[in-house]
Amino acid sequence: MTDFKNYTHPYPTDNKFKEKVAYFCMEFGIDQALKIYSGGLGYLAGSHLRSAYQLKQNFVGIGILWNHGYYDQGRKNDKSMDAQFQEKDYHFLEETGIKFVISVNNHPVWVKAMYLNPETFGTAPLFLLSTNVPENDYLARSICNRLYDSNTETKIAQYILLGVGGCKLLEALNFEPKAYHLNEAHGLPAAFYLYQKFGSLEAVREKMVFTTHTPVEAGNEKHNLRLLDKMGFFYGINQERVKIIANLDSDVFNMTLVGLRFAHIANGVSKLHGEVAREMWGDQKAICPITHVTNSQNHLYWSDKQLDAAMESKDDATFLARKKTLKRKLFDEVANQCGKIFKEDVLTIVWARRFASYKRADLITRDIARFEKLLNDADRPVQIIWAGKPYPTDYDAVSVFNHLIHLSRKYANCAVVVGYELALSKLLKQGSDIWLNTPRVPREASGTSGMTAAMNASVNFSTQDGWIPEFYKHGINSFVIPVVDARLPHFEQDDIDRKNLLSVLENEILPIYYDRPEQWMKIVKTGMKEILPFFDSDRMAAEYYATMYNAKYVPLGAKAAAMWE
Repeated sequence: MTDFKNYTHPYPTDNKFKEKVAYFCMEFGIDQALKIYSGGLGYLAGSHLRSAYQLKQNFVGIGILWNHGYYDQGRKNDKSMDAQFQEKDYHFLEETGIKFVISVNNHPVWVKAMYLNPETFGTAPLFLLSTNVPENDYLARSICNRLYDSNTETKIAQYILLGVGGCKLLEALNFEPKAYHLNEAHGLPAAFYLYQKFGSLEAVREKMVFTTHTPVEAGNEKHNLRLLDKMGFFYGINQERVKIIANLDSDVFNMTLVGLRFAHIANGVSKLHGEVAREMWGDQKAICPITHVTNSQNHLYWSDKQLDAAMESKDDATFLARKKTLKRKLFDEVANQCGKIFKEDVLTIVWARRFASYKRADLITRDIARFEKLLNDADRPVQIIWAGKPYPTDYDAVSVFNHLIHLSRKYANCAVVVGYELALSKLLKQGSDIWLNTPRVPREASGTSGMTAAMNASVNFSTQDGWIPEFYKHGINSFVIPVVDARLPHFEQDDIDRKNLLSVLENEILPIYYDRPEQWMKIVKTGMKEILPFFDSDRMAAEYYATMYNAKYVPLGAKAAAMWE
């Protein structure tokens, strides 16, 4: 058993990564058995922890143990999506014996810490905070019920739990990080806790680094300063003082903006997103420098070992046979859920990720006559599968999901599958031929699902957003949709993108797949080869140390510090 009162890192650390880092994140997608994630942010954090373990970094993760997870995605009687909330049990987590109190809305709330041992799933140590303890009343216990709760006060309480609770946990462990890494702004209360602890903004900035993951307005939360103060977000610092140290000129508290002011360095999650973030925030006062560290995924976890071996040995017959086996595994799930039998020799297109309006899951269907012509082509047939989880209260996204369910029921070669979590994600990536990605540029900060698809002999077909500009070679390792003018109204952008998508599919992808199989195989294998090593999270985890955690600290300067302090 681990001695948490005298905690030492459970494995010897590599001298290149000896500096202690605490990584605060709302979600971690580590294993199908641990349902504490919703989508891309969690998948990224899970891969980061896996690579931190593989590289033997002095790194701990801090998250929340969600009683009901995000939600279990099922179906109602009419086949439409059902969001189900069920209590989870995780007997593989260890009790740490650590308990402490935080203040939420002027009430004491007890917090306990659970521990995911590195050997369980091959990750850096992960501590998960929970308020589900007998000392708390029902309201306090419910703080950690649902990831991304739709109630504003509950969300704020969750942020306090992550930020303040995470800092108190580190003190209980006697783990003093060189870098407190806020992976998104949810853990921002940690900054105010550390301000009270260290006594100056400079001392906080010296230790804090910040990652912003989205250029989408809804992803950069704003809250009323008075509500945050009432809830205890600022750890006892009064509102006027908060306005001074956060450089606010109103009662609107933008969490991303304040994160950029409390960190000494921040990053976007792709080269393009770094540029967008600098343009987005560049006219704001007193923000830290914004660089970029492109997101990546863990090859060891996501790749199919037999495909990799056949690729390495240049055994094309075995490679093709294995790909067909992986397609059959996916098609078994389609048959189980939808009662449709898909064929291994038919081009299979998959669109699978979080459902959101700007990602345009239904883009390919919006010209129904052309869509049906594509589906009914007997010479060059296609099969299309959709999957993904919308936020359960994002009614526009849920409506698109349900629209696709009802539309797909008309066609034998279209399917929408539910239960989009790590296990299904692997099936879809390993069983697809084309990984379709259609965000409206430049709304996707990174997006990583296409990376793991490419690791499994699936060809990316995407708009030129997120990580794709750093990878694509059209017709060589992937296919891209030509860039449209982002100044056009959304409906015009969507119309042009849809026409271009179908044109590339009909005139390039389908002819190569069916008429020039040797060229198709070359594209598949080039994508598999060129996705590595840059888009393996080992590179990303090492780059965070070099670019962020060990970045030279530049003080604000005496004049600015005097103004703020």
